Amino acid sequence: MSKKTNKASAGKRGDTVRSDCYIEIEKKKSGGIKIELQSKVKSMYGNSIRKQIEAMCEFFNLKHINIIIEDNGALPFVIAARFEAVVKRLDPDEKKDFLLPMLRKNKYKTTRDKLRRSRLYLPGNEPKFFLNAALHKPDGIILDLEDSVAPSEKDAARILVRNALRAVDFYGCERIVRVNQHQQGLDDLKYIIPQNVNVVLIPKCESPAHVVETALEIRRLKVEHKIRNEVYVIPIIESAKGIIHAYEIASASPNVCALAIGLEDYTADIGTQRTKEGRESFFARSMIVNAARAAGAQAIDTVFSDVNDMEGLRESVIEAKSLGFEGKGCIHPRQIQVVHEAFAPTPDEIDKAKKIVFAYEEAEGKGLGVVTLGGKMIDAPVVKRAHKTIELAFLNNLITETWRNEIN
Repeated sequence: MSKKTNKASAGKRGDTVRSDCYIEIEKKKSGGIKIELQSKVKSMYGNSIRKQIEAMCEFFNLKHINIIIEDNGALPFVIAARFEAVVKRLDPDEKKDFLLPMLRKNKYKTTRDKLRRSRLYLPGNEPKFFLNAALHKPDGIILDLEDSVAPSEKDAARILVRNALRAVDFYGCERIVRVNQHQQGLDDLKYIIPQNVNVVLIPKCESPAHVVETALEIRRLKVEHKIRNEVYVIPIIESAKGIIHAYEIASASPNVCALAIGLEDYTADIGTQRTKEGRESFFARSMIVNAARAAGAQAIDTVFSDVNDMEGLRESVIEAKSLGFEGKGCIHPRQIQVVHEAFAPTPDEIDKAKKIVFAYEEAEGKGLGVVTLGGKMIDAPVVKRAHKTIELAFLNNLITETWRNEIN
């Protein structure tokens, strides 16, 4: 167990830092509260920063401390996160959470079958990426607490991500958090479930038990905090063992909305190198698609790591689509539009989907129990896929709302 200390710090400092701050606190036996503030916007926001710090000192009952703040454009939710991280490093037994008001617009829901073409990964301890991420219009934004965060900063990242879920406008993007592995990941949940997170990513998942224990902890926290919105989970399969257990993992909970694959760790696990051609991962990716479909979930492809190769990304998405994947992870905003365009339906696919939907609606209007098109029977999964094709076409501005009037 960590011990109490008299001096601690959190945050980032230096000339290259933006949208963040560094806070250092030293406890004293007397002298009251002394604040040393360095900020390029001190003339405009110095008083408000001081008031916030004083309010947090009162909240945490800090009476005699010296505080150094080096501000590089940090917003209040960042300052609050960094200050709280320092307080809890000074006293690991401190249990109180300083919660800023939650934006009303951040209380929206998601659905199990929502479009998940693109999910933009953001390092969970880098607030500079949070504010404008949604402007690039990904289907989901992933605040990452796992691989992108150094072990020494996990505690600070948890608080920062919690505050971001409350204070940052994600403009309707699905709000996703990738937690850490095993017990550390279960501990992460208490920071994010009360903040209306939509989806939890479970990294390096190898067994259905991992999904079950995560789902049970989510359920417990929802009851404790009176959370009504559903919280879905996406296991990430990143090992040979995980691939073999893919269906059991996908069907371990009704709240599994998708299966994702992580090929960097998977290829390392099977003792090979990842290539652009992807022959070494064809079996694993096919297993993910089949397992997800069998469990009624979506299949999400791995990230494309070369952020400068847009044509390579496009080819990768087209291949993923041909295998049955519905989405792809993104590690840079410039990848999002390419991913959306590559997942968009072709003119032939759109034309076929229009005819299927039209035939289904016409049969339904006539009270017919059997739907046929071109002499072939159309069942429910085919109609559902056609509706999704229409939705994708509309989102990519390939058809208009009056498409029914354009049937040949």
